[in-house]
Amino acid sequence: MDSSHISDDLAAILVTEEQLASKTAELARQIEADYADAVEPDAKPPLLVGVLKGAVMVMADLARELRIHVEMDWMAVSSYGAGTKSSGVVRILKDLDSDLHGRHVLIVEDIIDSGLTLSWLRENLEARGAASVEICAMLRKPDAAKVEVDVKYIGFDIPNDFVVGYGLDFAERYRNLKDVAVLAKHIYE
Repeated sequence: MDSSHISDDLAAILVTEEQLASKTAELARQIEADYADAVEPDAKPPLLVGVLKGAVMVMADLARELRIHVEMDWMAVSSYGAGTKSSGVVRILKDLDSDLHGRHVLIVEDIIDSGLTLSWLRENLEARGAASVEICAMLRKPDAAKVEVDVKYIGFDIPNDFVVGYGLDFAERYRNLKDVAVLAKHIYE
């Protein structure tokens, strides 16, 4: 969905589809270089762990952009309700199908807001015996951080506004918006 189709719902476009594609390619080149040295030739390829549902677009675009073999798995955790702020309560809604023991894991996220969910997730995956756990997030809200999370690959720092698009939703809407945009307040207030 193009932003022009729902312009009355949006206050501003923060990151365009073209900027997202360019940043995805840039991140993929960094990841390829880093994992070429980290993964033994006869070892399993890195495992990309997408966090549902928001990371669907980032995961699909990043996986297709990478020029190395990767495997993918999905996990669903939630700290959001139907509102616009993180609740801080993390629940596993869908667990991984893969055994992480000895694997190089790259968590793929759409956005880092408070950092509470991601911090919890990293600790959870490290406790499963992964060889390494790194994080790739397309967006980060530095002003919303409640905990510091070490993120190796970051796309864009954005203001602490309620944003939608590129996988990010409000009440399950706007995920298919091609850009990342600030949702107009009259939609959620």
